[in-house]
Amino acid sequence: MQWDIFCRVIDNHGDLGVSWRLSADLAARGHTVRLWVDEPAALRWMAPGALEQRWPGVEVLDWERSRDASALAHLESADVWVECFGCEIAPEFIAFHAAKVDRGQPGGPQRPCWINLEYLSAEDYVARCHGLPSPVMHGAAQGWTKHFFYPGFTPATGGLLREPGLLARAQAFASDEQRTAWLADRGVDYQGELLVSLFCYEPAMLGGLLQQLDHADRAVHLLVTPGRAQQAVAALQAQGARYQTLQITQLEPMSQRNFDHLLWLCDLNFVRGEDSLVRALWAGKPLVWQIYPQHDDAHHAKLEAFLQMLGASASLRRFHQLWNGFCAPQMGEGLPLEDLPVWAQDVQAARSRLMKMDDLTTRLVQFVAKNR
Repeated sequence: MQWDIFCRVIDNHGDLGVSWRLSADLAARGHTVRLWVDEPAALRWMAPGALEQRWPGVEVLDWERSRDASALAHLESADVWVECFGCEIAPEFIAFHAAKVDRGQPGGPQRPCWINLEYLSAEDYVARCHGLPSPVMHGAAQGWTKHFFYPGFTPATGGLLREPGLLARAQAFASDEQRTAWLADRGVDYQGELLVSLFCYEPAMLGGLLQQLDHADRAVHLLVTPGRAQQAVAALQAQGARYQTLQITQLEPMSQRNFDHLLWLCDLNFVRGEDSLVRALWAGKPLVWQIYPQHDDAHHAKLEAFLQMLGASASLRRFHQLWNGFCAPQMGEGLPLEDLPVWAQDVQAARSRLMKMDDLTTRLVQFVAKNR
């Protein structure tokens, strides 16, 4: 099928990350995709070659072109429209294609299956709302229907993005030789340290965590991702923080494939947002998730629902609450490194359950086939 996928970058590029993974996965399964995005620059490092149209099956288009009738006239009508995370398709785009459908010419374009791809959550409402229709009440497509499609962690939801063969690739990357080579390419002389990846916002506990890692019984090497995580670490150092044994490497921007490699090779992954959480789950390593904070504290319930789904042990649940600022640490309380094997068991057990479900792309294709 021909897909039009729409993405407006709000912040932090997580929305673009999900949109790109979906686009690339669909293309790998034989579909063709036009990805309409308003800020495509991050794809230069996220998916090298995408902006140069060197990614088979995916064409990246500037959002503003979706408003240009002269540009749209040369495009084949799509079978599916996907609005990612509540972004709204340009009215000009809708009007142009609605007019083509309304002409009703034999063999002409039909109404696309119109999907609103929602945010990921483990909360109960996801299963209730997944797949529900939403009538279009105004505009050129009045009378058409959108459908809500919710990613999720249960069979009653839309599932999680997972390319075919992902776990086999992860297992093939597990050798010490590959780990050492990948790190060496980034200037890291790996000598068996505990490897910790840091992809975060600005958690209040960060300073205390780094001090604790500096005094850990085992040498620790912290791999810090670009953007806000590096800025947060730099701010601590600018305030006088110094470390005796903790090694810190500031990573360069990396492709999604290399980000997966980072999660696979580390012994503990700090992640944030949606895309990196799912990838950390598939990695099967101990993880700590910093959820995106919301002004009404709705993220509290969202995190608790995730921890319940994960079957998180008491120490993993407690550390998540501390890391996300839900409560203050007690004197000397920090990261229980001795519990990492238990945390790994929690993640791997959840991964085993989730692997029994169809992935999001499979479910989305099936849903479209039933609703076209």
